[in-house]
Amino acid sequence: MPLPMPGLQNAFQDDIEALAREAYDELPERFRALTGDVIIQVTDFATDGVLREMGASSPYAILGLFQGVGATQNAATPQTGQLPNMIWLYREPILSYWRPRPESLKRVVAHVLVHEIGHHFGLSDDDMERIERS
Repeated sequence: MPLPMPGLQNAFQDDIEALAREAYDELPERFRALTGDVIIQVTDFATDGVLREMGASSPYAILGLFQGVGATQNAATPQTGQLPNMIWLYREPILSYWRPRPESLKRVVAHVLVHEIGHHFGLSDDDMERIERS
């Protein structure tokens, strides 16, 4: 399936996955190597459980989520029953965030992906906001 055109107002799950894969592949190799075998998943919205856990006021409040054992938690050996590290990208909230903005959908997807990778490295939202401002 082709990538969405710049003016496209609705992107399918496959489009978001392709943009995320492209954004991930464009990260420096050294950086990608540090993420390990993180799995990137796209779904329409966060689950009700995730929304409750995050204290979200709306299903549109969360664009992405890192779930797993972060790089700073020193888990060199996976524990029995431990799920793989995952980054969830939530299609509908991403599209809702992107539609009124002039930036490309690819840039928004890349921003959310890098933000969630930052959580993998133990950075807080405040840490990442300071990095983005500097």
